[in-house]
Amino acid sequence: MENAAAPTTAPRLPLSARRATRAFTLVEIMIVVVIIGLLAALAIPAMTRVQRNAKVTRFVSDLRTFSQAFEAHASTNGGWPPDGVPGSFPTGMTGDLKTAAWSGETSLGGRWDWDFQQFGVTAGISVHRPTATIELLREVDRKIDDGDLSTGNFRERSDGYIYILEP
Repeated sequence: MENAAAPTTAPRLPLSARRATRAFTLVEIMIVVVIIGLLAALAIPAMTRVQRNAKVTRFVSDLRTFSQAFEAHASTNGGWPPDGVPGSFPTGMTGDLKTAAWSGETSLGGRWDWDFQQFGVTAGISVHRPTATIELLREVDRKIDDGDLSTGNFRERSDGYIYILEP
């Protein structure tokens, strides 16, 4: 019984032939690269829009939060705090305003600034020397005001922009 049929196996291909059958062709790789490039070309503008919207929304949210804090202070204390310098914490606002949020850079670049009887207004919250583009600042203005940086409650001032709380 030694002549039992030996199991049949397919003839083995040489190693180089086996590797060639499992590899991607240059055309397949190029197609994948083109598809990834197209997806990236579609995704990058969308990501840019999302980042712009996030910056504007964050700025407007911070501005509204700070406005409420200053208005609460004025209501409680019978008047606005004295004028400050950009990036410094306004005198008398401890407890009404978060120090870290005020002292840090704004989402549009630049520093927050409390303005009392400056730039032709009684009270306002400014961003001093923003690094954002004029288009982004107009977008902010459209979201909270009239879309014109020369008029309304959010407007241009020297070295920045001001949100007017009291004209």
